[in-house]
Amino acid sequence: MTRKEAWIALNLIPQVGPVRVRKLLQSLGTPECILSAKPSELMQAEGIGRAQADAIAAWQSSVNLEAELKKIQERGLTILTQEDELYPPLLKAIHDPPLVLYVWGELTKRDHQAVGVVGSRHATMYGLNATKKMSFQIAYSGFTVISGLARGIDTAAHESALAAKGRTVAVLGSGIGKLYPPENMALAERIAQNGAVISEYPVDRVADKQTFPYRNRIVAGWCSGLLVVEAPLRSGSLITAQQATEQGRTVYAVPGPIDKPTSAGCNRLIQQGAKLVMDGGDVLDDLMTLFPTAPKAPLIEQPAAVVKLSLDEEILFRALDAEERHIDDLAQLSGLTPATINVTLMRLEMKRLIRALPGRRFVRLV
Repeated sequence: MTRKEAWIALNLIPQVGPVRVRKLLQSLGTPECILSAKPSELMQAEGIGRAQADAIAAWQSSVNLEAELKKIQERGLTILTQEDELYPPLLKAIHDPPLVLYVWGELTKRDHQAVGVVGSRHATMYGLNATKKMSFQIAYSGFTVISGLARGIDTAAHESALAAKGRTVAVLGSGIGKLYPPENMALAERIAQNGAVISEYPVDRVADKQTFPYRNRIVAGWCSGLLVVEAPLRSGSLITAQQATEQGRTVYAVPGPIDKPTSAGCNRLIQQGAKLVMDGGDVLDDLMTLFPTAPKAPLIEQPAAVVKLSLDEEILFRALDAEERHIDDLAQLSGLTPATINVTLMRLEMKRLIRALPGRRFVRLV
């Protein structure tokens, strides 16, 4: 058995989690030694009782390691343990870091500098628009966007990071083989090509009410700062924000109308000390104090004539003028699809060539 296989086996044993394994490692030294130890030896570790010791000693009767290794190989997954260089260092430092990370796609050291983006599954247009703009800016600047692949805000965060040609990581509350929600499979495939889909759970673990809150600690622990875009008072995003605060991360929140339940959670976070942000630049400016060498979003001040534009950008830029134009008018003038228009407008705004106005209206700056 290899060291990595021993980590996977430990992760599969019921009643054994990251905290207990840390105590066992302090007592026995290596994961291989834990798996081969007798119950009496295991019980010498702090917090290990008879039930846990018996479960570990008899692990081969409850764990089908060979079958799990086959699933990992068939899906082309990579396994990271806390001993691997690419395991996120901030995540490793939390109280209960995952024993293993199942990786679909590829992680890089660049992903160590990340911003978490979370919010309601039942997002409003206000929340979705804010998420798209801020996630685009964050990813465009060079930070990796971390989210949970859930419906609503999470989905918008991942899609906008991809639109910015940046990196994004999705942390699942299920095994990769039981991806939830299933309608996000196509998005997960795109993420795996430009980042990674991550889970600490065995390949075929089905999501339940406990796996999602436990998943949230990974998002909170991985990132340098957590952005909550839209959340009611009873929201998993507030649990993630609390975990981020406990782990010493900076929490940012987007304010919303005081009479809207969908914004009550964010407004409460601000009331409790979260940093109010109205633009992705607010998050980036604050994080630059932590990472002074991190890449900044390009500030392009040259005339439009010398800024390189794609064909879609050129079409939309020419469709705009000094007067405000609604996005519906731009669709008629350009002939582009709504999805292409949304992405292209964000890119033009990042290049400081246009400005977004209230009511989904846009105007040229040069």
